[in-house]
Amino acid sequence: IHYGESKMSFHVERIEKIMEREIGSILLTEVKDERLRYVIVTKVRVTNDLSIATVYYTVIGNENQKISTSENLEDAKGYIRSTLGKRIKIRKVPELKFKYDESLEYGAKIDSILKGLNTPKED
Repeated sequence: IHYGESKMSFHVERIEKIMEREIGSILLTEVKDERLRYVIVTKVRVTNDLSIATVYYTVIGNENQKISTSENLEDAKGYIRSTLGKRIKIRKVPELKFKYDESLEYGAKIDSILKGLNTPKED
């Protein structure tokens, strides 16, 4: 392992965790759009050069809220990024890309299937 690479990946991981916490906080307390209060940031992945941050999220609520959330996040992206820049000490705040995290739904679906397998069938 090259020392510089592991040090860099630790730095990126740290920034990801900080961004995850701060974006969640911004959505909950500072964004004026009430609908974004139902958004939960599940993880953040930042490119090694820190130019792009992909923010994975899920939404508490119904299907309609999930659909409109993507547009609402896009509308609020500039505000979130500038607020993030004031909160964390980083030379340049990465460009934000929001992506719906389907892994939680997928996990729930698998869980449901497994529970169905354990239920005895009546003839």
